[in-house]
Amino acid sequence: MRLAVFDTHRYDREALEKTNAHFGHALTFFEPRLTLQTAKLADGFPAVCSFVNDKVDAATLAALHGGGVRLVAARSAGYNHVDLEAAQRLDIRVTRVPEYSPHAVAEHAVALVLSLNRHIPRAFARVRDWNFSLDGLVGFDLAGKTVGVVGTGRIGRVAVRIFRGFGCKVLCYDVAPDADFEREAGVAFVPLDVLFAESDVISLHVPLTPGTRHMVDAAALARMKKGVLLINTGRGALIDSRALLDALKAGRIGGAGLDVYEEEEGIFFQDLSGQVLQDDVLARLLTFPNVLVTSHQAFLTHEALANIAETTLASVMAFEQGEPLVNEVRAEQVLRAPPAAK
Repeated sequence: MRLAVFDTHRYDREALEKTNAHFGHALTFFEPRLTLQTAKLADGFPAVCSFVNDKVDAATLAALHGGGVRLVAARSAGYNHVDLEAAQRLDIRVTRVPEYSPHAVAEHAVALVLSLNRHIPRAFARVRDWNFSLDGLVGFDLAGKTVGVVGTGRIGRVAVRIFRGFGCKVLCYDVAPDADFEREAGVAFVPLDVLFAESDVISLHVPLTPGTRHMVDAAALARMKKGVLLINTGRGALIDSRALLDALKAGRIGGAGLDVYEEEEGIFFQDLSGQVLQDDVLARLLTFPNVLVTSHQAFLTHEALANIAETTLASVMAFEQGEPLVNEVRAEQVLRAPPAAK
């Protein structure tokens, strides 16, 4: 099947082309993000492949439909960038990659914790300037600390086991607590308010839904321990960025490790080094020595890229052959999603 792949980088192309040797699709790669302005590039293609920062809204879907597109294959776990209700009205099927290497994201979350706690970026920068002073680089032992893991899907569970390996006490929150996992992993499922209040480190691993948007808002931040490390490798809008900025300025938050940002569209995955950053909140966040931002790279391992390519191209093959789309997402799935506790 002819597949238009948008928002592609070298690592995407390499993984997809290697995997496609087993499928035989006709892949055409486009560097621009998929938006209303670029949808015309997909004219004549029955399927497109999108990524998390594409804007597949109602207008874009209508333009894609007019050009013959009948499948949007998102090569991501998240699908909040696609208007599922509009897709359903237009009879455009939408698939995603519900799971790939959970270790990739979980390990990156822990890397952010360690880097923030032990001031690795500051220490590296100092030594490069021949400054070997240790002043201001004091961290804490993770062993014995309380870590709150919000969301215990596959990624969250890997994160739990890693933190348990450090000797941490782990508190978990999930809309569907799992008693078997609780016993097996030696953790405790608690209400979200309790997790916020008692955790020294909090790591977010939930999808973005209407119920989880800004689950970490000003009120939630006020309930957290002073000096808490807040880690987000889920979706940017789980955190109210302006509220986080205020909490950092007030000295309530010990540090923030962000692999995602709620206004990252048009910023992340781009080289803007020769431009002025127009996002004032992100620019301010980047000035804090206790904030570490990576540009949505938690997924970026060889294993995860191979899994993403395999699942995406298998969905395209199933669509072409009229088989069930096991990784399809529909509007009613989002509407049934339970809200996060406040």
